Amino acid sequence: MKNSNFTILLISLSLALAASCKDNEKSDAYGNFEAVSVTVSAEGTGKLVSFALEEGAKLKAGEPVGLIDTTQLYLEKLQLQAKLEALDEKLQDAVPDIAILLEQKQNAVRERDRTQTLYEQKAATKKQLDDFNGQIDVLDQQINSTKRRIGVANRGVLSERKPLQAQINLIDKRLQDHRIVNPINGTVLTKIVEASEFVNTGTPLYKIANLGTLKLRAYTSASLLKNIQLNDTVTVLVDNGDDAYERLKGRVMYIASEAEFTPKTIETKEERVNLVYAIDVEVQNNGGLKIGMPGEVQFNLGSE
Repeated sequence: MKNSNFTILLISLSLALAASCKDNEKSDAYGNFEAVSVTVSAEGTGKLVSFALEEGAKLKAGEPVGLIDTTQLYLEKLQLQAKLEALDEKLQDAVPDIAILLEQKQNAVRERDRTQTLYEQKAATKKQLDDFNGQIDVLDQQINSTKRRIGVANRGVLSERKPLQAQINLIDKRLQDHRIVNPINGTVLTKIVEASEFVNTGTPLYKIANLGTLKLRAYTSASLLKNIQLNDTVTVLVDNGDDAYERLKGRVMYIASEAEFTPKTIETKEERVNLVYAIDVEVQNNGGLKIGMPGEVQFNLGSE
């Protein structure tokens, strides 16, 4: 019985020692956490009449955060709209002119028909009949001519509408660009400008990043680099107390093709061993990861 208890004790101590040794294994890469940030820039020019955000604020995609002064653009739009309305007043209405001609034609047709009857009764001459037919032809030509003339004039007026409408559409786009809209879900990292400052198109306004996923930029040696490939799953270790680590899953998203911090010409094997290559490991943030926090990577050899 004593031997059995002694055996169990030895097995327990061995397992504990193995676990302790495993936790103290040297990591394969070391680095710091970074966030993939987006720099939001102004798309218009003018004074920032409002810019309501603070560093650390959590924003949603599509959320309005500021406005660049649009007074000048609004006045330009009003001016163009007034020109557009003035064009409508220049349009000619062919209905009154044609109505007069149609009334004259109806009278001529009535007289022609009456003359036709008299001609058949030998009470009117052929010339009288021909005169009324000729008058009707002239009125038809005048009606068609009036339609063409007014149509040409109106097409000229309408042709001026398209450039004006295009300018109005352009101003509408610029007015929309003067509204500052947040592009992604994330946390504001840096506020670069303040309200009431004058900005130009392209002026950086603030930086924002989605902290739900962080990137561990770590460095490993050339000899260890051969043990990983893109999309490999690795173990990420972050400090959890004085001597403990918290283990997280990560995925290799980038492997540098060239070494860093070393001479370009490497002659000896010893120097080649000291080559350092950068890798990026994507890690889901459990709420405890912060930008700049150190991290370690252990390659999961033999895993998929």
